[in-house]
Amino acid sequence: MKVLVVDDETDVQLLFEQRFRREIRAGEINFAFAHSGEKALFYLNEHASEYVLILSDINMPGMSGLELLRLIKTTYPAPPPVVMMITAYGDTDSYDQAMQLGADAFLTKPLDFTTLKEKLKNVL
Repeated sequence: MKVLVVDDETDVQLLFEQRFRREIRAGEINFAFAHSGEKALFYLNEHASEYVLILSDINMPGMSGLELLRLIKTTYPAPPPVVMMITAYGDTDSYDQAMQLGADAFLTKPLDFTTLKEKLKNVL
């Protein structure tokens, strides 16, 4: 499974690589990382047929995760990738907006990696 993680915090890459070390080594999950919505769109354009799931932070400078979600769901309609939104703010407004835009899940920081691994297994 290919997973694109979009977050402006660069330490997120190390965190995911540590928490998913076993799955990465076994070849079950392959992560790519983009540190902005704009870089995520560039990556998706270059690797359009490879991704299965996108994990995106909502609050990022430049393009927000919600704007990225809207563009993904309208640009890649068949089949649309699974998009899970991540935010440090579990407010209902962000949740409602993410769900209206087609988010498949809404997670809050700090991430519960046990829950995240279960959600990823359900996508497989």
